[in-house]
Amino acid sequence: MKKQIITLTAIIGLSACEAYAGGHAAAPVSEVNGILVDQAGMSLYTFDPDTASSSACNGGCAANWPPLMAPANADEAGKFTTITRNDGSKQWAYEGQPLYLWINDRAPGETTGDGIGGNWHLARS
Repeated sequence: MKKQIITLTAIIGLSACEAYAGGHAAAPVSEVNGILVDQAGMSLYTFDPDTASSSACNGGCAANWPPLMAPANADEAGKFTTITRNDGSKQWAYEGQPLYLWINDRAPGETTGDGIGGNWHLARS
């Protein structure tokens, strides 16, 4: 199971990097009914303990809440910025809040991570 989670995280990170390898002006995010979603339509989340410059979700946390990865040369645009994670990789943030996926959302439109632990919330525009 752990290997599958790591593989999924790597696939998500690679697809975002490949799609935006040139450093595009916009994050690979869109809005559906006021909720931010990734390119596959999966809901995005924020984590209360994060700050505008760092993620508090690393290691095992990031296995369950994969970061929305950004290419190293990503351009910031408007409300979308990047942060540098503990491992040196880049992650997209919206209005200063790093963005994540939730491993238990299985299909576009699912929002099963909202409210978990009182710290995880749907990313809203």
